[in-house]
Amino acid sequence: MMATATSTFSTRPSPGPAPSTFVSSRRFLAASALLALGVMCLGLLACLVFVSQVIHARDQEVVYSDFRSALANAVAPAGQVSVDGVLLAPGDPVAVMTIPVIGLQEVVLEGTSSTVTQSGPGHKRDTVLPGQAGTSVIFGRQAAYGGPFAEIHRLEPGSTITVATGQGEHEYSVIGVRRSGDPVLPALESGQGRLTLVTGSGPRFMPDDILRVDAALMTPAQPAPPRVLGPVSLDPAEAAMQGDPTALVPTLLWAQVLLVACLGAVWSMARWGRWQTWLVALPVLLFVGISLANDSLRLLPNLL
Repeated sequence: MMATATSTFSTRPSPGPAPSTFVSSRRFLAASALLALGVMCLGLLACLVFVSQVIHARDQEVVYSDFRSALANAVAPAGQVSVDGVLLAPGDPVAVMTIPVIGLQEVVLEGTSSTVTQSGPGHKRDTVLPGQAGTSVIFGRQAAYGGPFAEIHRLEPGSTITVATGQGEHEYSVIGVRRSGDPVLPALESGQGRLTLVTGSGPRFMPDDILRVDAALMTPAQPAPPRVLGPVSLDPAEAAMQGDPTALVPTLLWAQVLLVACLGAVWSMARWGRWQTWLVALPVLLFVGISLANDSLRLLPNLL
């Protein structure tokens, strides 16, 4: 009888693992990592294709309103400093550029970092403003964030570019398109003006070279105030095809937030249920994923 009791006891199924075992298991960590990777990829794709276009349109609407007010009140900048003598900050509006043949109308912002060009074309800060004697250089994105310069390669000689600044409206006539290896244009004579538009060349979202469009100033050149910044004063992030390293810290912070959110979502699925978890976690994961993608895109080339 003792043997029977012992045999019965030994064949009794052992209790299952405690719920906390799942939380510390490799499956839990692997599921969290895969979820984080999936959210990152989805956020990057959504940001490149859709969200970045919305961000660009919103920013353009805001800066257009600000610049139109500055023009109406005659306080729009005519150089590297404002009418109050303060150095313009990156992202300040300095001009409105219109190219009718490709349907472009964009507010041009001061600075050419990847952060600035998310909101619109950027004026290279060590060059004169459009309409002034000398060469004015403007960077614009090829595809992401509105892709304002996506079609400038179609501009033919004689096409008109109009730029409005605090010194009035200025008209340029396109000279031609330049790619790597093409001859450099001759130096300007005294009193002449030129505009150079710069963007990425190559497949959309994957530029591998630089494309330039040059245009000659047709209206009288305006005087350029003394320049405070020169080429050596610019941050390396403002050069063509460079990313903005200031985005690294916020990118890492958003990545940590995403990892915590994914850990919480996977843990909640085990404790609470799949559909209940997705109902609560999905909006949070999408917001964090898009925020992470938006900051990480600032690390990529400013002409993307």
